[in-house]
Amino acid sequence: MRIAQIAPLWEKVPPPAYGGTELVVSLLTDELVRRGHDVTLFATGDSQTLAKLESVCPQALRLMEVSHEENTAYQILQHNRIYERANEFDLIHSHVDLETFPYADLVKTPTLYTVHGIITPDTEPRWRKARHQNFVSISNSQRRTDLELNYVATVYNGINTKIYPFYPEPSNPPYLAFLGRISPEKGPHLAIEIAKKTGWHLKMAGKIDPVDREFFEQQIKPLIDNKQIEYLGEANHAQKCELMGGAVATLFPITWKEPFGLVMAESMAVGTPLIAIAMGSTPEVIEHGKTGFLCHNVAECVAAVERIGEISRRACRDRVVKNFSVECMVDGYEAVYQQLISKQVVDNNKVPKLVADLNRLSA
Repeated sequence: MRIAQIAPLWEKVPPPAYGGTELVVSLLTDELVRRGHDVTLFATGDSQTLAKLESVCPQALRLMEVSHEENTAYQILQHNRIYERANEFDLIHSHVDLETFPYADLVKTPTLYTVHGIITPDTEPRWRKARHQNFVSISNSQRRTDLELNYVATVYNGINTKIYPFYPEPSNPPYLAFLGRISPEKGPHLAIEIAKKTGWHLKMAGKIDPVDREFFEQQIKPLIDNKQIEYLGEANHAQKCELMGGAVATLFPITWKEPFGLVMAESMAVGTPLIAIAMGSTPEVIEHGKTGFLCHNVAECVAAVERIGEISRRACRDRVVKNFSVECMVDGYEAVYQQLISKQVVDNNKVPKLVADLNRLSA
């Protein structure tokens, strides 16, 4: 298959540290190339890929510190370039949704969207208008059935399990881990509360976006004593594996409906069970009592810490290999691609027949 992948321009592919969407795009694109597909990745110029790389900007827009207007201009330029060449592809796979909506109906080549985030109230009218287009959800809980979107499948995000070492035992002395954006919805403040109520050492790592700087300064930083509560900054892949692999448990006390949460798969891949709030996708990713504990409040999380020894670290690893590997993810997308391409072929074949039938009736 000839496939175009559209990546966000804010970060390069793959991301140097934090960037869930860009990591998924990287893994998907490279595995498709390994499987023999002809793939073109439309991404930033500093991206690294096995596919053919096409770019409208030399590096991640985050590094270029562009204005909102400049960011919009780059997005338009990227989409103009892609859809001018639409007939070169069997399918276009967009990972940026809203920006692609106006283009997809202008060409015969089918466009598929992976919905990586949540749909906010202010964008709902645009989604409704595009509801007939083709969408993939990254968890069943993410689906917005009220918008009547044309979901063609759910494909869980995957990780390259080969680069996540298995830690059969946690480090000594024991500690809890938190990994994720330092933002209210990820619950770092709740992770600190859990640690303080249990008396356990907590090691935290994560990116602080400009919009979350005030939250960090006011609610997180005053609680960091570098003794019981440590903040290690933004972690790269090796640092993430070491942090989570050495932990007794990874805390995932989210306050929002997480669409997927790669951290959950990454933690289980290194063998570390999770203690999570049962919201969004967590019940689909974590097997309660077998790979972690699903809780409804801080008190339940505190109680779960004392039971974490009941969880098999090998079972955590096995669940990811079976359900959330890059191979599983690409199997899912290949099936969707074939479905949409076959449908397009059928639809295209109907047109000449319809014209012939109309001509015959008018004769």
